[in-house]
Amino acid sequence: MKKGHWNLITDVPNVHVGHVTLYEKLNEEDTICTGVTAILPHEGNLFEQKVPAASFVLNGFGKTVGLVQVEELGVVESPIMLTNTFSVAAVLEGTLDYMLEQNPSIGDSTSSLNIIIGECNDSHLNSMRVRAVKPEHAISAIHNAKQAPFKQGAVGAGKGMICYEQKGGIGSSSRIAERDGERFTVGVLSLTNFGNAGECRFANWQQDSPIEKPDGSVIIVVATDALVSDRQLKRLAKRAAIGLGRTGTHIHNGSGDIIIAFSTAYTIPHQSASPIGEPVAFVRDDSKLMNDLFQATIEATEESIYQSLLHAETTVGRKNRVVKKAEFNKKKIGS
Repeated sequence: MKKGHWNLITDVPNVHVGHVTLYEKLNEEDTICTGVTAILPHEGNLFEQKVPAASFVLNGFGKTVGLVQVEELGVVESPIMLTNTFSVAAVLEGTLDYMLEQNPSIGDSTSSLNIIIGECNDSHLNSMRVRAVKPEHAISAIHNAKQAPFKQGAVGAGKGMICYEQKGGIGSSSRIAERDGERFTVGVLSLTNFGNAGECRFANWQQDSPIEKPDGSVIIVVATDALVSDRQLKRLAKRAAIGLGRTGTHIHNGSGDIIIAFSTAYTIPHQSASPIGEPVAFVRDDSKLMNDLFQATIEATEESIYQSLLHAETTVGRKNRVVKKAEFNKKKIGS
């Protein structure tokens, strides 16, 4: 399918992405090699103008925040934040500080707030126990977010991540679904930290010494401007799992494989004078356009995995461990 202008999740109207990357050798044992990535469905007040959303847990070995309420109410009302496993609390605190400053009513004259955070374990390269990520890094990632091209690979939350035993991290891609005069964009951002070299279906990577690391995880964020409901967004999220599977992963026992999907086509106000919401005309489930959106999600997810590898660079982490940039023929995986 056709790619978006930048071939990034920010091709979806209103979507913003920002990073904070932390990289510092502390001593012979410890290296800070981590960061934070923020995905904003729009640049306005996300609490006051929520977006429809859904999540799908392919394998639940993960320490996410906020998915229970997304599942229950079908909305996102905060930035979607990505980081390492031991930094979830700090990122939660920073994102909460940002949202409370923006919304004095939260916890006072109105309800509480649901913040969404996804994580992957980067402890092979990053000294996670140091907990270098602080609340202010989460705030900076949000402030850095723009609807523009952004860095991929070993940046932000992806700085210390490993994919198929090669250097992974942040990858993104987009596709255009066009039919009967309608045109919608599907964009995907993936945080890749999974897989053994032998599983990979798009390159012949044979490791003489397999990397001894936790099973790993992947967080996939799907965005679209299509007029779809939260129920339909869950259907898109499930298709992202097909794109992930195309690359070869077995979805290991200790892997947190989690997908979050949202639409920017309309917003849901936090408050309304009417008990009845505004009517929205959704894409029909039985339409060919819905099938196109499924295909777009699968293709963009698959390529986002490749992009995380293509843009990463060889990285030296804690205990002087080295994870090399992937080497392969781009034509073998190029879409």
